[in-house]
Amino acid sequence: MSTTVVHSLWTTAADPIAKIPAPKIEYGQLSPTLIVVGAALVGVLIEAFVPRKSRYYAQVFVSVVALCAAFAAVVALAADGYGTTKAHIAAMGAIAVDGPSLFLQGTILLAGLVGLFTFAERRLDPAAHGNRVDSFAAQAASVPGSDSEKAAVKAGFTTTEAFPLLLFAIAGMLVFPSANDLLTLFVALEVFSLPLYLLCALARRKRLMSQEAAVKYFLLGAFASAFTLFGIALLYGYAGSVSYARIAQVVDGTVTNVDPALANTMGNDALLLLGSALIVMGLLFKVGAVPFHMWTPDVYQGAPTPVTGFMAAATKVAAFGALLRLLYVVLPGMRWDWRPVMWAVAIITMLGGAIIAITQTDIKRLLAYSSIAHAGFILAGVIATSKDGVSSVLFYLAGYSFVTIGAFAVVTLVRDAGGEATHLSKWAGLGRRSPLVAAVFAVFLLAFAGIPLTSGFAGKFAVFKAAADGGAAPLVVVGVISSAIAAFFYIRVIVLMFFSEPKPEGPTVAVPSPLTMAAIAVGVAVTLVLGVAPQYFLDLASQAGVFVR
Repeated sequence: MSTTVVHSLWTTAADPIAKIPAPKIEYGQLSPTLIVVGAALVGVLIEAFVPRKSRYYAQVFVSVVALCAAFAAVVALAADGYGTTKAHIAAMGAIAVDGPSLFLQGTILLAGLVGLFTFAERRLDPAAHGNRVDSFAAQAASVPGSDSEKAAVKAGFTTTEAFPLLLFAIAGMLVFPSANDLLTLFVALEVFSLPLYLLCALARRKRLMSQEAAVKYFLLGAFASAFTLFGIALLYGYAGSVSYARIAQVVDGTVTNVDPALANTMGNDALLLLGSALIVMGLLFKVGAVPFHMWTPDVYQGAPTPVTGFMAAATKVAAFGALLRLLYVVLPGMRWDWRPVMWAVAIITMLGGAIIAITQTDIKRLLAYSSIAHAGFILAGVIATSKDGVSSVLFYLAGYSFVTIGAFAVVTLVRDAGGEATHLSKWAGLGRRSPLVAAVFAVFLLAFAGIPLTSGFAGKFAVFKAAADGGAAPLVVVGVISSAIAAFFYIRVIVLMFFSEPKPEGPTVAVPSPLTMAAIAVGVAVTLVLGVAPQYFLDLASQAGVFVR
């Protein structure tokens, strides 16, 4: 008897009908991300097999080619209509290829390319033992001040691993705003967060401060990731699926074919409210909104300045893209629940960032609180819950990211014996000692302040107009007041640079290589072009403002 049972099991198991379907992946439409991931893997192989002397040039070459190729792929997809008429869900429902995702991917790739130029800078510090040095530690694994570190500096070692780490971070950021299910969102979050935690610890000068910044960022980021994952579990319990479209259907009550095993928990509003609150909390942590902002000033101050510039720009773009998709695609049916909360977050973020920035004496901390205030301004556009709201946020992010990288690139130039001179008192009289550098920094500060004829003004005008049209006029009033408060400390720095006497022992302005010059020039060009003639880019953002559902 037993033999026949076994026999029947074998025949059942070998039944040819029950095939596992092969996944259908549209490689062409995912090509921007695949190019960057491929280049990151090539970068890892370069670290393993290329002689140490040649690694820097090999890494820079591979990274630049990959980012340019990935941007070309984004432009080709947009030109082929994937941002508008052909927008759809690719990769078995995991990735959305639509206007917002292509626009944000293009912004992240360009910001990554400009950030890469600052990573590759090797002329700012004086040469050590006849070798040019960059912003990164000679040997990240060695204890600060130890004999092994001194030996690494003497031997001319450089941490070229920073380049593949940068590419992995960019790859995660490309997937993050275009993720169309919660698991893809979480994987992308980890893929871009982990390299950033490492990059923050790699500063050549002030190593201990840099490592402290990295540990703070890692611990708080791990908490935020855990909250996000818990929220994903609760939303899965609520909808029986991690797909954005399916969750949206359950929220709207339009769902059909319910799995009997899930029928008891499906539609439980407590799971929906808690789950979505936890996921939104994780995303607000990434954008640096109050009260999830405490990591921002410490990490921005401690991380190597090129990393700070890249992180401040690109992370905001990716996280706001993901937040927009979550609120507009998954939870539009809960608008009345999340809008009041977002109102409160936006108001305390705008006011908190602007007011605390006044008290700062370190230029990197000042820019960190400024970035917190900007997160509040961008949230005003998110709250608009309209097509104009999406396009205004896209435009603001595009302008803001280049101003930020440019501003931090200027910070790397002002130096004294201890490296970068970030204390504000050291910047006194900079306009007389180096008028061009001070003038460029003044342009970036005026853009942050939202003065007309800069990208900051066009961006603020767009998000405030969208918020006012969306019925959030009181929010716009708070935003204008916050902008006025913020303008005070930006203009205070400009006054300090141009109308103070330079100190005899003040810092010098290093002459950078063409790489940093290019990063700063791109920042100035984007700031002025988007400020003087923003219409084309506003139209571009408007065309890209519709999510595929």
